[in-house]
Amino acid sequence: MTRFACAALIAALLPAYTDAQSLKDFEKKVSEFTLGNGLHFIVVERHDAPVVAFHTYVGVGAVDDPSGLTGLAHMFEHMAFKGTQQIGTTDWPAEKQAMEELEKAYDELDSERNKGIHADPQKVKTLQERVKADIDSAQKYVIPNLYPQIIETNGGTGLNAGTALDSTQYFYKFPSNRLELWFLLESERFYDPVFREFYKERDVVREERRMRVESEPQGALLEAFSAAAFEAHPYHHSPGGWASDIEALRLQDAVAFYKTYYVPSNISIAIVGDVDPKEARRLADKYFSILPSGPRPPLVHTVEPAQDGVREVQLETQSQPIEFIGYKRPDQLSPDDPVFDVISEVLSGGRTGTIYKELVRDKKLALGAGTLPSYPAGKYPNLFLLYVAPNMGKSLEECEKALTDVVDELKTKKVDADTLNRVKTKVRADLIRKLDSNAGLAAELNSTYMEYGDWRKLFTSIDEYDKITADDIMRVAKRYITPQTRTIAKLVAPQQGESGESGRTKK
Repeated sequence: MTRFACAALIAALLPAYTDAQSLKDFEKKVSEFTLGNGLHFIVVERHDAPVVAFHTYVGVGAVDDPSGLTGLAHMFEHMAFKGTQQIGTTDWPAEKQAMEELEKAYDELDSERNKGIHADPQKVKTLQERVKADIDSAQKYVIPNLYPQIIETNGGTGLNAGTALDSTQYFYKFPSNRLELWFLLESERFYDPVFREFYKERDVVREERRMRVESEPQGALLEAFSAAAFEAHPYHHSPGGWASDIEALRLQDAVAFYKTYYVPSNISIAIVGDVDPKEARRLADKYFSILPSGPRPPLVHTVEPAQDGVREVQLETQSQPIEFIGYKRPDQLSPDDPVFDVISEVLSGGRTGTIYKELVRDKKLALGAGTLPSYPAGKYPNLFLLYVAPNMGKSLEECEKALTDVVDELKTKKVDADTLNRVKTKVRADLIRKLDSNAGLAAELNSTYMEYGDWRKLFTSIDEYDKITADDIMRVAKRYITPQTRTIAKLVAPQQGESGESGRTKK
């Protein structure tokens, strides 16, 4: 929904201006510059309160995880909070030596394991004990969580980060009188990260997967759904990584990943709030110019082969049944991208959406149902997603038929003008709340710049939506929402066999 944001910006930020004046006047509040090493900055003045929001967007995500090393993008996100040579240690030289000894022991362990059937079990056990002892030895020098503690004790709030398929984003807020401290801390963690507590944190990442996927039926179903929908493209990877890959990640893997993807030309930073743009530029030069430049990381070149038939996967578990249906669609730069956004809102824009009225309110077939215009991400060709959870006494088959009927109606019956206008009005209202905050505005500007090449698309893209017609919706629905590109994933009750066990089936 990012590209709907123009009208929200107008309403939330520039209420005194007319629509024709908005972009021109908003530009006066924006300072934009790129350092010599390629790092980009967007600075917006908003002096309503003595607070500044910071948003760092790195153009790397789980889609860029090397084969056999899934979870690496997520792993580095965790490492970015572990501090530097100056922050997080009681004795950096001693800690560095201990970390090097740990890696030597792990190298020996991996070398022995790689012998396969010829590995010496006793030697493996001895080396495992040595690795554990070396982890404990390195841990003695760590001051846990010192980096976030410095931020919190200086009034920082909202400290967090997230790894998606296409991006990794870091964000928090500071009082405006801590502006220089932010520049120091943020530049240091990308210039001089120390990968301390790597194997301890690897266990944390593994546990997150256990909680979000292995112990969560809907998470497991989404993982199976993506794996079925994308046979070649790395969108088939679990965003958090596959279990066996996570368990085998090594510190040197994360270092190599960092050196490849965390280059200034692949990073953009948005600063919004009580900030002087000239001072921000001075501090950016002082602290971020030390980051060495490097080539822009490679794009994913794997192209998903054309899908010529329905794919289906079922996950059997004692849980609320649910079904996901995905149709192949082009990437976010396609001229048809905004049409998918409108289609999604027509179908599932809250209680006025067609799906809600048909399946939930009127027929009472479903507890919930809806759509996502783009899944699992948008940088590369992806899916238009529908989902439905049946009501008690109703089946997935009944819900699927009703859902398909509603969607197919888009191909034969034009959406009326009132519905189109309602959709656009609703989206604008939703985004007003989101973009009224410094943090929301920073995230939207920064994401739009990195994904589309220009933050101004927040304003100019509204013209694209205004031009969308009922004929466009019908054309896109006919072209892309077709059975031969459909992937279905169902969460169903176990089918008891002789063993009484349940499992997963794929068609």
